Amino acid sequence: MTDFLYPFIDADERDAGPLLEDLAASAAAKASDTLSLRAATRASVGASLRRLADDMADRFTAGGRLLTFGNGGSATDAASAAALFRAPPGDDAGPSRPLPARSLVADEAVLTALANDVGFELVFSRQVIAHGRATDIALGVSTSGNSANVVRALAEARSRGMLTVGFAGYDGGEMAGAGLHHCIVVPSSSVHRIQETQAALLYDLWQEVQARVGQAA
Repeated sequence: MTDFLYPFIDADERDAGPLLEDLAASAAAKASDTLSLRAATRASVGASLRRLADDMADRFTAGGRLLTFGNGGSATDAASAAALFRAPPGDDAGPSRPLPARSLVADEAVLTALANDVGFELVFSRQVIAHGRATDIALGVSTSGNSANVVRALAEARSRGMLTVGFAGYDGGEMAGAGLHHCIVVPSSSVHRIQETQAALLYDLWQEVQARVGQAA
């Protein structure tokens, strides 16, 4: 079951020393890959992220709200982003400004009802219809950029005048050609490294938005 992650693990391994050394080396290599990808991506999308923060700050200042969504690990990242905007931590400079944000993966009753009654490909777009307003922001996260329910929800949001934001990996997938206002792409084919970098970029985005709404407050 772990062969694709740790191909050096042998079921008949009896010597713990070399195995632990291999595990430590593997973990260090993965961490190095993540740091390298994160630095390279930040450098390549920095200007795009700042433009996105400008647009999001304008929406928040006008009374807009953030709606986030994704599947699997991306659902966790989407929910974490919504929580960060909604209930930000304080720091030495004082508390950050809470901003209205809602995760569309947070309500299991709504999510499972929609999946059961109308189909999983509509679980986010139906919530965008129910909750989205023209002043709001729709932010979808997908490692491939091809998640049908995420792309469909972003299309629905765009049709309603919402600011549409996609976070994708690989080459951006369908998100890159979907006419979104902003699409931030992590250029990697590793799902793990993509998600780790997307999480960092979402935190960067929050910091950039905070810097702008704080000035506008």
